[in-house]
Amino acid sequence: MPFQIIRNDITKVEADAIVNTANPLPEVGGGTDWAIHTAAGPELLRAREAIGEIGVGHAAATPAFNLAAKYVLHTVSPAWVDGRCGEEEQLREAYDAALCLADELGCRSVAFPLMAAGTYGFPHDVALSVAIRAFTDFLLDHEMQIDLVLFNGKAFGMAGSLFDDLKSYIDDNYVSEQEEKEYRVDSLPQLSSRERQRKAKQMRKPRGRRAETEFDGGACYDAAAAPFAAAERPAANASLEEMIRQQQESSFREYLTDLLRERSGKTSEVYKRAEISKQIFSNILNREDYQPTRNTVIQLAIGLQLDLPQTQKLLDKAGYTLTRGSKRDLAIRYFIEHKMYNVTFINEALFDCGYPLLSTGSKV
Repeated sequence: MPFQIIRNDITKVEADAIVNTANPLPEVGGGTDWAIHTAAGPELLRAREAIGEIGVGHAAATPAFNLAAKYVLHTVSPAWVDGRCGEEEQLREAYDAALCLADELGCRSVAFPLMAAGTYGFPHDVALSVAIRAFTDFLLDHEMQIDLVLFNGKAFGMAGSLFDDLKSYIDDNYVSEQEEKEYRVDSLPQLSSRERQRKAKQMRKPRGRRAETEFDGGACYDAAAAPFAAAERPAANASLEEMIRQQQESSFREYLTDLLRERSGKTSEVYKRAEISKQIFSNILNREDYQPTRNTVIQLAIGLQLDLPQTQKLLDKAGYTLTRGSKRDLAIRYFIEHKMYNVTFINEALFDCGYPLLSTGSKV
C-alpha cells in the first residue's frame, strides 16, 4: 500500500495515529506540536508529562483525546547542524521509531508531518528524502496507509521546492541542441523545428528489433537484435579482441544476479520496492529469452537502490540507456542521484511535470 502526500491540517486528518514532532521534554513547543496539543485538549499535555523525557530518534504514544485519531505518537527529531553530524541517520531513526510503534499498536493508518523541516532546520529536500526512504522500506513488509501531511501554502512549498529543483535540474542538463549538432540535423536548414527533431530521433534510433510497444519516453530496442548498448558498442576501428571481450561480458540477467548477491538481501524487497510483480521478477531471473521493458529495468534499478553508473550499466545490459536528450530520463536520473528510491513518488513527479509514468501496470 503506497503512501501519499496530502495538503491538509494534520489535526483534522482521520487516522489511527497522528505523529507529533515533540520536544524532548514534556513541554509544548511551536508549530505542529502546538497545533496538535491545542486540538487535542489539555489532557494531552498531562499524558505527555507522564511519559517524561523522550530521546532523539525515539517515540512514545498517548491517547489522541479530541483528535480524530486513536493515538498521538510523540517523536523527537534531531536539529540540523551541517549534514555531517549524523542528522539524516537520527531523523531516519525517528521515522522508524514512529512507524514501529504504530505497528505495535495495531494501527492501519498513520499521518506524519514533514518532520524536522521547520524549526529544526532541515533542508526541505533532505527532510523529504529521509521520509520517502523510511516509508518505502517500512511498506515492503507492512500493510499500512501512510499520509505525509503538508499544511499551509508555505509548508506545501516544501514538496514544491523539490519539484522546482527537479525542473531546474532538467533545464540545466537537457542537451537537445547539442544532440542536433551531433547528429548533423543542423545541416538541413530547410526543415521546420518539428521536422528537425523528428529527423534527429530517426538518426538516433537503433536498428534492432523493438522489444516493447508502449511509449515510455526514451530509446528502446532489443538487446538480442542489437547486442551492443550505446555505452558499450565498439568503435568502427575496434579490434576483434575488443569486440569479443565486450560480447563475453556478463549478460543482463547475470549482472542483475550479481547485484542481488552483492546486496545479500531478500529478493522480495527488490521487486516490492520496484513495484513489479513476483511473476515478472521470476521471469527476468529464470528465462533466458525474456526481454524486460525499459520501464521495468528502470524500476529494477530503483528497487536495487543503484547509483547512476550502476543504473546505466544495468540498462546497457538490457539494450537501453538513459539520455540527456530526454527530459523524462533526466527526471528519473534526478531521483536516482538524490537516492529517492520510490516508484510511486517518482511517478507523482513525472505526472506533475507532464511526462509518461513508469507504467507498472502495463505489459512488462
